[in-house]
Amino acid sequence: MAVSDPVADMLTKIRNANREKFDRVDVPTSKLKLEVVKVLKNEGYIKNFKKISQDSQHVIRIFLKYDDTMTPVIHGIQKISTPGRRIYSGYKRLPRVLNGYGTLIISTSAGVTTGKKAAEKKVGGELICSVW
Repeated sequence: MAVSDPVADMLTKIRNANREKFDRVDVPTSKLKLEVVKVLKNEGYIKNFKKISQDSQHVIRIFLKYDDTMTPVIHGIQKISTPGRRIYSGYKRLPRVLNGYGTLIISTSAGVTTGKKAAEKKVGGELICSVW
């Protein structure tokens, strides 16, 4: 079955794996997914990731991060733009996630980055997801 929104599918797999306390999750690779995972790694939401070839298919293996009591570091992850409704924002009107405690992931002309870095560079773009 074809997936109409691959990034939302990846976020759902991460959310479900976190809920079940899995060590890792594999998702099919794409350039946008890889960039989103890099932002998650840089912001400290996941331990690590690795791009691997598995049975002639390329997948991203995402290693999830938990604290000492096995509570997931990612408390919530939500897709903002959908294929039927793209949401764009200028750098002056970027929304804040949990009053600045969360992270907004945005696709700009300068690449996929966080909302704070996009505001510093003064570039807007498509709002991909929010993580807290």
